[in-house]
Amino acid sequence: MKTPSFLLQLQPHWAALAPRERRSVFAAGALVCLALLWWLALAPALQTLRAADAQHRELDAQLQNMRRMQAEVQALKSQSAIDFDEALRSVQASAKTDLSGTAQINVLGERVSVTLKNTQADALARWLAQVRINARALPTEAKLVRSPASTAANAPQPGLPAWDGSLVLALPKR
Repeated sequence: MKTPSFLLQLQPHWAALAPRERRSVFAAGALVCLALLWWLALAPALQTLRAADAQHRELDAQLQNMRRMQAEVQALKSQSAIDFDEALRSVQASAKTDLSGTAQINVLGERVSVTLKNTQADALARWLAQVRINARALPTEAKLVRSPASTAANAPQPGLPAWDGSLVLALPKR
């Protein structure tokens, strides 16, 4: 194997150095090599190792969430079929109980239009979950604005958000 030309140029300078200076140059070179080894190989690996536990916990939480959603999907798939009339009755009954008179329902073919007036946000969220599960109704359109009455001092629950607007729900086909 042929020695590179820059090493051939350095050989006379190396030979001219005293043994103590050679050891110092060698020690400095070894120190630079160790620093490079640390910065390029060991430090990134140690950082990955330190972060692995937190990342593992985060991935476990995501896996649990995915398993919960999978169980929910399986439960929804296993439910028996529901006809349009039964779904409509379920939507109307739950609107009367859960939305406490703040909703008006109109049937438009296979869709149901729900007009909301000062409906509390938490009641609306519970009602939507209820009709999705019990009536298999899916919201296809929503036009909601925050109710100005929800910020008034004489509101049913002052400070809690309420909504005005309309929702269109698709029910199972007839």
